[in-house]
Amino acid sequence: RATMGGIKRTADIMNFLESSTESQLIEAIREMDEDLSSKIEDLMFVFDNLSEVDDRGIQALLREVSSEVLIIALKGADEDIKDKIFRNMSKRASELLQDDLEAKGPVRISEVEAAQKEILTIARRMADAGEIVLGGKGGEEMI
Repeated sequence: RATMGGIKRTADIMNFLESSTESQLIEAIREMDEDLSSKIEDLMFVFDNLSEVDDRGIQALLREVSSEVLIIALKGADEDIKDKIFRNMSKRASELLQDDLEAKGPVRISEVEAAQKEILTIARRMADAGEIVLGGKGGEEMI
């Protein structure tokens, strides 16, 4: 016997849909079960997926995120994401952020997750407004 389906599988499938189709589908799910739609959205695009966002998108996102939230979020981030963030900042800003990150003491996992979720909420809002393209999303190829 194999288990099939579930929230994670639904989120994986929805990540390949075009943005407009995904929005319609998640809205239909939200009308039936708001808790389920939130769980699916949380699994669709996770903080680690920010490494797939292009540099211009990361730069736009960084303009919208406070440095305090960013520091806390990066405490639990992979090195790939940290490198991507630092590469998309000025050298001085990158050095200051790295210093602040090292100086910041231990942070509760719940605080890190809340900060990462706040950044993802901003990223989703910007993607819905067409300001950035989230990595792994279906859509048209750019030329």
